[in-house]
Amino acid sequence: MAKPYLIVTSEKVSKEYLDYLDRQNISWIACVKEHVDLVRATEILAEQFGVERMSIVGGPKINTAFLEVGLLDEISLLSGAGIDGRGGMPAVFDGLVMLHDVTKLKLIDVKKFDSDAVWIRYRC
Repeated sequence: MAKPYLIVTSEKVSKEYLDYLDRQNISWIACVKEHVDLVRATEILAEQFGVERMSIVGGPKINTAFLEVGLLDEISLLSGAGIDGRGGMPAVFDGLVMLHDVTKLKLIDVKKFDSDAVWIRYRC
């Protein structure tokens, strides 16, 4: 039976946790000692699982991590037509080390919805 879920983790994860994932029928990939090696993880996903394209639905840290190692080819932003006024909301990207120029994006498409929300797509 194919395992419907996949966890990517560091090699520091405990054997007990990996055994738990196996019992729950969850596939896992352990990459590198300290932090997940995103490049290696995507190589394994392609080689062992046939993954050719994926969507990263994350917060600013994971989005930035994928951007910094060159694994983003498109950025898709959905903006609702409203202001909630809360402070401290996270940015889409955070913690970029500015050792290079601003990451330039190329507009692919803009779609407006009846709700006045806007979906903006950029090529990286």
